[in-house]
Amino acid sequence: MTLDYTAAVTEETATTHRMEALMPHAAHPITADDMRAAGWEVMQDDGFIDLVGPMWHRQFEGVHEYAIIAEGKHRNRRGLVQGGLLMTLADRSSGMAARLASGSDHLATVQMDTHFIDAGRVGDLLVSRPRVVRSTKSLVFTSTELSVDGRCIILAHGVFKIVAPRSRH
Repeated sequence: MTLDYTAAVTEETATTHRMEALMPHAAHPITADDMRAAGWEVMQDDGFIDLVGPMWHRQFEGVHEYAIIAEGKHRNRRGLVQGGLLMTLADRSSGMAARLASGSDHLATVQMDTHFIDAGRVGDLLVSRPRVVRSTKSLVFTSTELSVDGRCIILAHGVFKIVAPRSRH
């Protein structure tokens, strides 16, 4: 017996596209003006985050939140948000929480455990609310949940090393 994976993926993609057509956010995409009106600001970054972003930030009810609006460029072959984008948002937002807690601009991710709970879809506002679990002289331990409209899509736990600044030659 042979399995036709192409047919299975094609049917899954077709089903996903039918489902997306029924989703309310597909008819009313989130705009930059919507984000600014809700208190979000674009995080300036001319590196990797600029390629996948823009990434947004706001402080809401005393909690730092980070977000990316899922666009067509973030799709995987199934038409859902690529897991790498979710991991990137979890890593960057957790790293920002670690920076705030440590007071250092020089940290490196040494571990990031990611648990995929549900899928994100094009048009979704992916929101991360990272928190610091513990901080030592050299390490910061974080946890974050990425959600869409209150629905958890991933849980991530990170460890960040506080490193000495690099000298520029």
